Amino acid sequence: MPFKQRLKWMLDQIPGSLGAILADWEGEAVDQVARMDDYDLKVLGAHKGIILTRLREAMNRVDGGDVEEIQISADQNQTLVMPVTEDYFLVLTLESGAMLGRASYELRRCAVLLRDEIA
Repeated sequence: MPFKQRLKWMLDQIPGSLGAILADWEGEAVDQVARMDDYDLKVLGAHKGIILTRLREAMNRVDGGDVEEIQISADQNQTLVMPVTEDYFLVLTLESGAMLGRASYELRRCAVLLRDEIA
């Protein structure tokens, strides 16, 4: 299944989802689906990629293991970041009141499917 279809299906499963982006290790968008401004989602993906890279570096310095998920909560929205492979990651942004547990579950399911397709 094409990446865009996987991302759209995931968004459809999560009430309050605003957008999802699959990006590479440089923060470049591979594919995305948005219920928000496309450009804003690309910028969000690039910036969250930087956060993921820095957190991975910090975890390596302290032998903390692999980063599995990052959750960022703000007053206007929530964002989840999840590595798919060493070179690709997913970013999911949600309304502030969205169910994080459901979003995390669906993001993880999507990441597994994308990992299989990328490999």
